[in-house]
Order: sequence, then C-alpha cells, then structure tokens
Amino acid sequence: MGLIGRMFEGFRVGRDEKIRHLERVPILEDCSMRQLRAIADICKVVEVPARTQLTRMGEPGDEFFIIIDGTALVTISPQRRGRIKPGEFFGEMSLIDGEPRSANVKAETDMRLLVIERSHFWALLREVPELTEKVLLTLSRRVRNLQRSLLG
Repeated sequence: MGLIGRMFEGFRVGRDEKIRHLERVPILEDCSMRQLRAIADICKVVEVPARTQLTRMGEPGDEFFIIIDGTALVTISPQRRGRIKPGEFFGEMSLIDGEPRSANVKAETDMRLLVIERSHFWALLREVPELTEKVLLTLSRRVRNLQRSLLG
C-alpha cells in the first residue's frame, strides 16, 4: 500500500460521489457513464492537507493521482520546479516502468485527489483507451521539457 493509502486507509466515499468528482476532471471529460462507474469502482477519493508529501523522489511508487481540487508543487531538482492543478495527474511513470519516483510532489494547498493503486492502473487504461493517449502525450511533453531544460 502506498503513502496515501497508509495515511487515509479508512476514508470512504460512495460511488455516486466519486462519479461527481470524476465528471469534473478534464482528462476524463469524454468518458461514458459506464466508464466513469468502472473508474469509480477502482479509485479512492482522498483529501490531504496543505504541505502533505505525496511522492518522494527515489521511493517506490504504487499509486497514480489525478487532482480534483487544489494544487501541488513538483520538484525534480532545485532548478526544476513546477505546479500542477486540477485535472492534471502524476505518478504514472513509476506504474508504467516500475522504477522509483522521479520527482517530489507536495500539496501546496488542501487537496482532493483520485488515487488509483498499481493493481488497478492497467485496468483503468484498458477501460478508458482515450486516457492512455492522454497519459502518453503528457509523458512525451514531460520528457521534451526536461530535454529542453538540460540543453539550454
């Protein structure tokens, strides 16, 4: 069980409430109600206070996160920092390649997140093929941005 799972193991949100949250997430806007129900069945809605450390660089990663509300700070190095906001996601790289986390992510504000554990991540991508495309595009952009910063 990942960091968030350990912290908020007892936190429960019903399926209908999860679907209401899912409907507000831009990367899921094209999902059918059947797909939203399937996603709701495999995710947790987690609320975390500001300054919560969500991922740590170099540690194993077992969760994929989609931001519903709030913002987080992403730190790759002292010179490489960014902010992510509602509708954006993180944590996918460790689930795809099995490598440790590549960044520190810390809640900048109080946040509400959708959390999908490793065991359900691939089921999610099979259920919502359009999401696979969005994840790949985001990964490609992240790699290109990193390359640009290293080259210039």
